[in-house]
Amino acid sequence: MSAIGDRLAELGITLPDAPAPAANYVPFVQVGDLVHVSGQISADDNGLITGKLGADMDVEAGAAAAKRCAISLLSQAKAACGGDLGRLVRVVKLTAFVNSTGEFTEQPKVVNGASDFLVEVLGDAGRHARSAVSAASLPLGVAVEIEGIFQIR
Repeated sequence: MSAIGDRLAELGITLPDAPAPAANYVPFVQVGDLVHVSGQISADDNGLITGKLGADMDVEAGAAAAKRCAISLLSQAKAACGGDLGRLVRVVKLTAFVNSTGEFTEQPKVVNGASDFLVEVLGDAGRHARSAVSAASLPLGVAVEIEGIFQIR
């Protein structure tokens, strides 16, 4: 098991199988040593995590939803690495979309759920550039969707 796998085990997290695409796209594309992972929506073992920040969901619940997106992103990165997370060099960039009201302005705090998790698992290799933006709605009513760029060897 890789050091990343060991760290996930310490945290009690088992990566699920990489989610299959829900439409006409691929889950990731590799260009050179960069893997571009398609947007991962907030879902857990019980299904979709839906809601609108600033209306029926608070920042803490939104951050938990963003963390679930990050877990799916790592699952896709693992698939791109042929199952060997030891090939993962770093997280380069996250672009996050938060389903929120027009008045809600704490998108960065929501997306910290994903960023904090990646740093907790990967250390400095989890530190990344990031955008956190509001969306009037997201597919299937999910609370958060995040896409990522990863460097692999």
